Amino acid sequence: MLTLDQIAAQLQGYDPQALKASDVNEFLSRLVEPVRQTEEIDIFNALGRVLAEDLISPLNVPPHDNSAMDGFAFAWCQSNLSESATLRVAGTAFAGAAWQGRIKPGECLKVMTGAILPAGLNTVVPQEMVEISTQNNTQTITIPAGILRSGDNRRLRGEDIQVGSAALLKGERLSPAALGLIASLGLAKVTVRRSLQVAYFSTGDEILSLGEPVREGAVYDSNRYTMFGLLTRMGIEMIDLGAVRDDPATLEATFLSAAAQADVIITSGGVSVGEADHTKAMMRKLAGSAGGVAFWRIAMRPGRPMAVGRIAKPQALGSANAPNATEQAVTNKSAILFGLPGNPVAVMVTFLAFVRPALLQMMGCRAESQPYLKALSLETIRKRPGRTEYQRGIVTTAGDGTVQVRITGSQGSGVLSSMVQANGLIVLHHDQASVAAGDWVDVMMFSGAI
Repeated sequence: MLTLDQIAAQLQGYDPQALKASDVNEFLSRLVEPVRQTEEIDIFNALGRVLAEDLISPLNVPPHDNSAMDGFAFAWCQSNLSESATLRVAGTAFAGAAWQGRIKPGECLKVMTGAILPAGLNTVVPQEMVEISTQNNTQTITIPAGILRSGDNRRLRGEDIQVGSAALLKGERLSPAALGLIASLGLAKVTVRRSLQVAYFSTGDEILSLGEPVREGAVYDSNRYTMFGLLTRMGIEMIDLGAVRDDPATLEATFLSAAAQADVIITSGGVSVGEADHTKAMMRKLAGSAGGVAFWRIAMRPGRPMAVGRIAKPQALGSANAPNATEQAVTNKSAILFGLPGNPVAVMVTFLAFVRPALLQMMGCRAESQPYLKALSLETIRKRPGRTEYQRGIVTTAGDGTVQVRITGSQGSGVLSSMVQANGLIVLHHDQASVAAGDWVDVMMFSGAI
């Protein structure tokens, strides 16, 4: 396990007082590791979980050649379909059972969608494309010339998934579609990485918990509930440690409790340059030999201050007062720490930009870059090169199909309502200057993350 200093030494130009946003992601990708424990669970409980191994298909999907629609199946070689052709209907095949019979030259088989195609029948003509006639209890169809090619409207055995192949790859985060695919293979259970344990608490004497009376200079804790939503959307159950005052003894006890229970500790507040912030000193004290804690000033807006590192678990520190840790959480000797700024918008932006990708890596997800949506800016956005800015944006589609975006208004880091109005973040990159109306910009869409 590399220390923070060793990771920093690998990064060219690393400066904790002037980090680029891209440097942060590179640093974190080297700091965190996927959890190793796995478990077998029912697919009803697998939504959002991460596959621990390739899922090998035990069968072909589909298991037989079958019809892609209601129509009439026939052997292409029976007729020259550069001209119209008339075929006698020999019977009807339904989905779910093989048709028992034999097709002679000049005959076809009426088929329902999903019906198994008997050997030799390689093409299906949709029923709405033929002329059907009945005479003396014999039904015939006439197929117009030039409407088909050999193999049309036929689904081949194994064309979706072949037996013995990987239907889903290790690191796949299971979506509703993936659950359906697993079920289509006849599998009721799947092996996934264990759930990530994430502890969270807010810090500061100015923070009020819900139910406490209003007092001058204090604000209600919104970050705690925002973080609950962000983590829940990822399929992570948050260990809620509440709001903690700026008291060294209380902070130490809370950090020990968090480290004992969790793989990851997330805090908000206490990482700025303020004299009353005891959190920074406590983080350093509890890092032990786990690899340290770094305090960054990131060249970004909003969300400049951030702390990251490792906090030693109580057993590693030798604390006699350490709370009991779960078996899952003690597999490593330290917990990853993310100390986020206190302003509500800055918490969400730093989480989306840095913490969420790192958590996905810890969950075992395959590495994937954050896709951006290109949108046309509807207004001028002022910016100086030298920092990355995340502007709250509202993305819409114009009548001509153009994707466009406008900012929500005031971009202050305490304007929480702007994150409710927005459906994405306009990302103005480090070296980018002001944007004019009509310029194309990158947008990080929330897409269910918020």
